Amino acid sequence: MKKEEYLVDSQDKDAGDAGTGPLAGIRVVEMGQLIAGPFCGQLLGDLGADVIKLEDPRRGDPMREWGHQRPLGESLWWSVVARNKRSVTCNLRTPEGQELARRLIVHADLVVENFRPGTLERWGLGYDDLATENPGLIMVRVSGFGQTGPYAKRAGFGAIGEAMGGLRYVVGDPTSPPSRVGISIGDSLAATYGTLGALAALHDRSRTGLGQVVDSAIYEAVLAMMESLVPEYQQTGYIRERTGAVLPNVSPSNVYPTSDDSWVLIAANQDTVFRRLAQAMGCPELGDDRRFSTHGARGERQAELDELIAEWTRGLPVGDIEKILETHGVPCGQIYRGPEMLADEHYRARQSIIEVAHDRLGPLAMQNVVPRLTRSPGSIRWAGPSLGAHTDEVLIGELGLTTDELAHLRATGVA
Repeated sequence: MKKEEYLVDSQDKDAGDAGTGPLAGIRVVEMGQLIAGPFCGQLLGDLGADVIKLEDPRRGDPMREWGHQRPLGESLWWSVVARNKRSVTCNLRTPEGQELARRLIVHADLVVENFRPGTLERWGLGYDDLATENPGLIMVRVSGFGQTGPYAKRAGFGAIGEAMGGLRYVVGDPTSPPSRVGISIGDSLAATYGTLGALAALHDRSRTGLGQVVDSAIYEAVLAMMESLVPEYQQTGYIRERTGAVLPNVSPSNVYPTSDDSWVLIAANQDTVFRRLAQAMGCPELGDDRRFSTHGARGERQAELDELIAEWTRGLPVGDIEKILETHGVPCGQIYRGPEMLADEHYRARQSIIEVAHDRLGPLAMQNVVPRLTRSPGSIRWAGPSLGAHTDEVLIGELGLTTDELAHLRATGVA
């Protein structure tokens, strides 16, 4: 299949480098690396903020090296997580680099960082120090365990937060050890909550003129998604266990095999929807069968009902099942991978995936901005930049350094 058959048109190249969207005019200085802080910066940049990413001049963010596939040595993951950002080299581990960061932050609205708590304070870049010169500054601090408490200064990666936040225990098959979701969900959740906090703090600043710290802990971001897990145990002693693909006592809601070696997810757990599924299967009598006619009955006979549905789906290709169930108003969907996403007409109609220009790889497909705003939508203006691509632009053109000063910083490994 050729690219033009599955990709929507590239975004308007005339959009230029200027930020558009609801956060246009907001300046962010992003410090830190990998995912937890940078994904927050990505979200803010998607919504129009000017994100200046400070990177070590020797190697940059390690994300530049991450990813399973690296065509022409380029990290595709970096192209996404660093999109819309301006890369400025700055060695924060030197006094000169710390002073450079301080001068940039004086003019910033937001700082995003994900160092271990206490690191910025050792560098003289703690919030109290920075707010003295910029009282409206908002600092988003993403860390494993938060800025306070007995675990605060522990090393805390996303996987640890997923484990301690309760997610790992409930993910996977009950016959296997606790599993992972398949993406860096703990880091991304903490960054998303950090972004939510940043937007709330910006609104508060519009009324008070004062900034504040947004403290987003990975384990707490995961915990926030755990539904009623805590009160279930506190009130009844019930501990959720791994259940694989099924939702316990909610049936039918599972993945089912098809004749073309694919999978289809069918969610028909409401009584009226289940009756429609029974009609679609050519077994309308199941809708009135006392074994399956109520939510409770279906939950008690979940495995038996799943096998009846699987017996039907095994006889049809996934496309036919989708058409039949759509006709009967039964929610269903294929289990998508990259190929299915790129070929899907709904993805294409909504431009869920777009092409972004890349100086070495050509048009690069990636997910579009979420959420969508009708009046002031965000946009992807460029893919993740090369290391230090905007150093001159920011430090000379905007901060006012002379070429000699920048040359000295480069010669001494600061920039």
